[in-house]
Amino acid sequence: MLVDSPPEQRAEHAPAPPTRHMARALGLLLSVVLLALVALASIALGAKGLSPAQVWHGLFHDTGTYGDVVVGERLSRTVLGLLVGAALGLSGAVLQALTRNPLADPGLLGINAGASAAVVTAMTYLGVTSLTGYVWFAFLGAAAVGGLVWFLGGSRGATPVRLALAGTAITAALYGYLQAVMITDGAALGKMRFWTVGSLVSATDSTIAQVLPFLAVGMVLALALARPLNAVEMGDDTARALGANLDRTRALAMLSAVVLCGAATAACGPIMFVGLMVPHVVRSFTGPDLRWILPYATVLAPVLLLGSDVLGRVVARPAELQVGIVTAIIGGPVFIFLVRRRRTAQL
Repeated sequence: MLVDSPPEQRAEHAPAPPTRHMARALGLLLSVVLLALVALASIALGAKGLSPAQVWHGLFHDTGTYGDVVVGERLSRTVLGLLVGAALGLSGAVLQALTRNPLADPGLLGINAGASAAVVTAMTYLGVTSLTGYVWFAFLGAAAVGGLVWFLGGSRGATPVRLALAGTAITAALYGYLQAVMITDGAALGKMRFWTVGSLVSATDSTIAQVLPFLAVGMVLALALARPLNAVEMGDDTARALGANLDRTRALAMLSAVVLCGAATAACGPIMFVGLMVPHVVRSFTGPDLRWILPYATVLAPVLLLGSDVLGRVVARPAELQVGIVTAIIGGPVFIFLVRRRRTAQL
């Protein structure tokens, strides 16, 4: 069964001294600078590299070649990567706090796979062709799988291992379904072969405009839950003693994760491990306080996603590796390391 946090972890939730707050604030500012540099690299690097001067010229002065490349192709891709990365980082941090499971992640718990399966079903069998339609089916699939994983994992008696196993089993089954659909439907294969691995290739201004309202609502809701989720992480009894409404907090936290994952998956397909890796890295230098973890995850998750997208473009020139493949290559060894470290700590 899940147990309350040990006394030493509860002590870490105590108010930090002013110097520590200043250090965290400075670190967050540096993270924003890093994100700006990675975003610039995302615009400048690709099949054809551009200098910073050419990027500037393409953004503000040129409607010709540079403008077509920068504004017509890479800017939308970069903006969508920023939004989707922030959504995945936030949802991962929220799910880890909600389940008190450091291995929780929208991909590992099957939420991304549920959204993907629902979108593919709508695309192939129901004739849905608009992104707005995809979003609603993605929400439905994400919510259904999230509830199923929670039930199979033991509901209130869920443990990290049970949740991870349930999520892995459901993810495998759903991806088997996706492969079966693509094999038996040639038209579906052409439409979905990039989308199902997670890709920013099809990013457009229209895509951003359609998912932005959903992502904005999910992000605001997730960030607003930092304080009550801090109480939830300390255990049910402590949370009740602090006046937290556990049922409402859990419901809103799951809603925010479903909205963020559903919109992100509808926009660019399933991308795994971003929501797992970033909160772990952030927690190592912020401590367990979600009032800092969530803002940091919002900034650093897009750094990982855009950095992976740039890497996929550079290593396979003139072709490219889809960003979902790159994050899986990076995230697999990281996940194994985290599991081994956690197992060692429990011995």
